[in-house]
Amino acid sequence: MGMWASLDAMWEMPAEKRIFGAVLLFSWTVYLWETFLAQRQLILLFGGIPYLWRLSGQFCGYAGFGPEYEVTQSLVFLLLATLFSALTGLPWSLYNTFVIEEKHGFNQQTLGFFMKDAIKKFVVTQCILLPVSSLLLYIIKIGGDYFFIYAWLFTLVVSLVLVTIYADYIAPLFDKFTPLPEGKLKQEIEVMAKSIDFPLTKVYVVEGSKRSSHSNAYFYGFFKNKRIVLFDTLLEEYSVLNKDIQEESGMEPRNDGEGDSEEIKAKVKNKKQGCKNEEVLAVLGHELGHWKLGHTVKNIVISQMNSFLCFFLFAVLIGRKELFAAFGFYDSQPTLIGLLIIFQFIFSPYNEVLSFGLTVLSRRFEFQADAFAKKLGKAKDLYSALIKLNKDNLGFPVSDWLFSMWHYSHPPLLERLQALKNSKQD
Repeated sequence: MGMWASLDAMWEMPAEKRIFGAVLLFSWTVYLWETFLAQRQLILLFGGIPYLWRLSGQFCGYAGFGPEYEVTQSLVFLLLATLFSALTGLPWSLYNTFVIEEKHGFNQQTLGFFMKDAIKKFVVTQCILLPVSSLLLYIIKIGGDYFFIYAWLFTLVVSLVLVTIYADYIAPLFDKFTPLPEGKLKQEIEVMAKSIDFPLTKVYVVEGSKRSSHSNAYFYGFFKNKRIVLFDTLLEEYSVLNKDIQEESGMEPRNDGEGDSEEIKAKVKNKKQGCKNEEVLAVLGHELGHWKLGHTVKNIVISQMNSFLCFFLFAVLIGRKELFAAFGFYDSQPTLIGLLIIFQFIFSPYNEVLSFGLTVLSRRFEFQADAFAKKLGKAKDLYSALIKLNKDNLGFPVSDWLFSMWHYSHPPLLERLQALKNSKQD
């Protein structure tokens, strides 16, 4: 009777309150349902972690490795876990690429290219993950009371090595990088880099158009060996997606003849994609501002401070048997499982707070980089470039301030334009 009385009282409320209440109830229902369906929640609910650990132990047993080979069992566990994650995430990735991205004209992949790319990513990930994990577990095992210091130093070295080799040895496995042809754009990039003492050695164009029409630009490298990478979709005169339009207007497309991979679909938009040279320079002025203002170094320092703190807390908590028992490990306390439980689950509230703090900091860095580009005299071109890139990527310029404050690492478009507008060049 109490429930029905509550329903009757609700129906007696004014229509606007009933609508608001129904929308609020539906939103919370969807949120709770999606949370329940999250892969992590399902794995916890059905005891997936201890089951996968036992399964990995069985595989090791078939190969003649007993329980004393914990590191070997941990590697089998990682392989099975990442395989499970890849397979369960594949349908959603397919839907995102071939339904959502396709619907809005971004997808340039064929199904064959997509699957080949996914397999390649999985293999490369295992080639890095398994050796690094085995060494990390070994260091924790033999490190004694101060293992957290050695583990942190090891992860620091690994991260720096990966950053160093990624663009030269890993990224080319998936994308084609070609030097930016000699010309006015390259000369102006070199002049701008020299004006702020940026130690530029090479400028590359990456053939991002074979996957998507989204665009990007970034720099990489340590010390005196900096390199700039531009997506071909960022360059109006270089993008493969503008080929048909350029041919119709009598312009020669700027590519090396190999960009027209057979795996790229002929999906050319009715408008030109990318930015003019002046706008590209403005975007690069923003990116170089991150370097000049020390944003990259600051992010590395923050990341490593957080990493050290997490390893220290892990050292404090790893001996607590009740943590393992809470996740179904009553008879053993595997080191890898301890890392998983503590870093992914116990630290999850801290990780949320840290993520919000980094989001706020990232937005501040973006405003500072825009201001740096403005000081280089690029305010007008950056203003138009931001509008053009937002339009190319079908971004919605208006965002709820609370939602964007929590989720967006970059400020909403209108906020960035307003910051540039007051001193925008005429």
